[in-house]
Amino acid sequence: MSQLPPPVRTGRPTAQQNNGPQPFAFRPASKTGRKARLSIQGMSGSGKTWTGLSIAHGLSRGEKFAVIDTEKGAASLYAGHRGIQFDSCPMDRYDPRDLIRVLDSAAQAGYPTVFVDSLSHFWKGTDGTLDQVEKASSRYGGNKFAGWKDGTPLQNDMVAAILSFPGHVVCSMRSYTEWVLDGGKPQRVGTRPEQRKGIEYEFDVAVSMDLDNRLEVLKSRCPALHRKVIETPNGARDIAGPLLAWLDAEPEPNTEQ
Repeated sequence: MSQLPPPVRTGRPTAQQNNGPQPFAFRPASKTGRKARLSIQGMSGSGKTWTGLSIAHGLSRGEKFAVIDTEKGAASLYAGHRGIQFDSCPMDRYDPRDLIRVLDSAAQAGYPTVFVDSLSHFWKGTDGTLDQVEKASSRYGGNKFAGWKDGTPLQNDMVAAILSFPGHVVCSMRSYTEWVLDGGKPQRVGTRPEQRKGIEYEFDVAVSMDLDNRLEVLKSRCPALHRKVIETPNGARDIAGPLLAWLDAEPEPNTEQ
């Protein structure tokens, strides 16, 4: 019986050899051009809207910014307060594709910051993601799992539009509410935000606010804000200021030889 010849190892073909896509490229990491992405969650009455406006004002360095208003004009009640000026786009239906279009309009208008007040409506409001899943499930015999085949891409595209906006983005979100006993007395507390589970991880900074107007930083990629707890915060000074300083900072020189 004849023996087979020994195997010959050959190099992996390059992209040029197999006419495939070009190889991935690496470049030095930098924050240059990076814009802030921040979420604020809390119960009704915790101060989300005013704090979000103040943060957006600070991030905009005093320039006029844009508000996408789903809260029946709540933000406009603060127009001009402490010098804050903004343009508002009221919405009463909350298809995630509409938020994408509004963000695109804000980008074309050149607003330095957009404040979405609130993002929760695009999850569970009229025509929001949950509504879209319900409508889609009817086309699959009432199968909600199948309905998510349509709902998930809508949600993902909306999040992608928030992250790709060329300016800063601040989003408020309502919190689910629970009653707990504190010293024998019932207390209302906020839990996770009314949005898809894990949405807060999409942001550079996620904060929560309670009914005492106390702000707690839940997560932060900005070291100066890590685990901060601020009583009655001034959003422009306490949150936007450290964020801008972090984003504007030049990288520290490498002194190692």
